[in-house]
Amino acid sequence: MHLTLDPASPLPPFAQVRSRIIAMIESGELAPGTRLPSVRALAADLDLAANTVARAYKELEEAGFVETRGRAGTIVSAGSDPVAVRAAEAARTFAQTMRALGVAPDTALDLARGALSDT
Repeated sequence: MHLTLDPASPLPPFAQVRSRIIAMIESGELAPGTRLPSVRALAADLDLAANTVARAYKELEEAGFVETRGRAGTIVSAGSDPVAVRAAEAARTFAQTMRALGVAPDTALDLARGALSDT
């Protein structure tokens, strides 16, 4: 698995790792059952702290993209609903952007509702 980060990106490194792995899964580059590098190995490859990669893996698991199988490592999940997974990713990105802009949660929800009703 070859993964690179963009140092000029406004996304924090953990979000870039998460997004790049999702893109690789959705494109078929990472097939279900594929074992991802260990947290420490990927962190070393990307020159990141292990906690940064661990956070990305945790969020990928929560979204259903990967499964952690103890000593067997982290595996690309076979049973995820691609629409639900992409929707969860979009929601996380929206929430991160709103936090970064300092928008209050209630205001962010109002903005999202407005955007949904405009379509």
